[in-house]
Formats: sequence, C-alpha cells, structure tokens
Amino acid sequence: MDKITLSKMQFYGYHGLFPEENRLGQRFNVDAELFLDLKNAGVSDDMNDSIHYGQVYEIIKEIVEGEASNLIEAVAERIANKLLGTFDLLTACTVRLTKPNPPIPGHYESVAVEIYREKTS
Repeated sequence: MDKITLSKMQFYGYHGLFPEENRLGQRFNVDAELFLDLKNAGVSDDMNDSIHYGQVYEIIKEIVEGEASNLIEAVAERIANKLLGTFDLLTACTVRLTKPNPPIPGHYESVAVEIYREKTS
C-alpha cells in the first residue's frame, strides 16, 4: 500500500491530566501516515486522485488546538477518526502524537502514542 507522510507538525494545545497543562498549554508534535492507492494520482497528475496535504494539516490542527482531552490517546483517536471519515480514498492511517517535556516526575524528552486505524467496510 502506498502512503503519504506528514512529519513533525507542531501545534499548541491544552491536553493533559494536570490543571497546569489545561491552563498553560504546551506544544504537541504530530506525525501522520495516510495509506491509500496512489497509482492513479501518479499517472493522472490530478489532485482528485490523491489527498490534499493542506486539508490534512488543517484537520489535525483543529483537533490538537481545539477541545482539551485528558489523554493524548483520545486526541490521536479523534484525529484518526476524522481523517478516515473525511477522505474517501484513505484506507488506513497511523497517527503519532508526541508530548515533549511532559510534566511528570523523572527526566523525559517526550512521551508519545501511536495508533493505527483502518476504515471499516
């Protein structure tokens, strides 16, 4: 299966369990892999045979910068569901959501979740 990859998109959101995360917010990084057949797009050179990267970015931005969630797992799930529901050509996607410098005891560069979802028939 072919794929389109959007890497290291950065957004500012208010997700987390701690009150300071919901009040102050923080940066989130998102990577998305979109699985679809790109043969027609490669032959036709027509945007209608692919998925517009800018639209994908705007959907992810709206979710990450929108309503706060306790868990980044929930944010990733909303992203995957919205992408699969929006783009007819999309058959599956992987969403990786990273929270740099999480406010939890210990020394971490980041924590992340990665989910893979497929379109159901």
